[in-house]
Amino acid sequence: MSKLIILKGNSASGKTTTAKKLLLSLPKGSAMLISQDMVRREILAVDDLPNNPSLALIFEMAKYGNKNFEYVIIEGIFSTARYKQMFEELYDLFNGNVSSFYFDISFEETLKRHSGRDKSKEFGEKEMKSWWLEQDRLHFLGEITITENQDQDEVLQLIIRNTKGD
Repeated sequence: MSKLIILKGNSASGKTTTAKKLLLSLPKGSAMLISQDMVRREILAVDDLPNNPSLALIFEMAKYGNKNFEYVIIEGIFSTARYKQMFEELYDLFNGNVSSFYFDISFEETLKRHSGRDKSKEFGEKEMKSWWLEQDRLHFLGEITITENQDQDEVLQLIIRNTKGD
């Protein structure tokens, strides 16, 4: 049975970095990574507006992953107002075999982290503030909060332990 791993939080909170490291830490060929930014910004080139086509594509990619991989990792900001129904449908599709992680990182810390990224040339504080979603959790049973006090290795180990049921 496939397991869905959701990494959700604001821009520059560490989701993408964590997702990529998680993918590399799992057995080769056992996992698939779906990045909201990759699908929405790079594949489809659409804005994150209601009913944008990225919702359907992300859902279809997750369905494919559910049939073909042991782990499906989904990461992104994923506004709960816009994406909650999709995640509820994925929860059912994966028969509740879901681990959800919310990156609860302060705006100040995300700005600091963002300043060291290549994306800092594309957008800055003003845009990040306009996207900011305070405590925008899915509220799935067992949702785990990641804080800025946890270092990258600690976060990765927490997710791996939870994912594998250790």
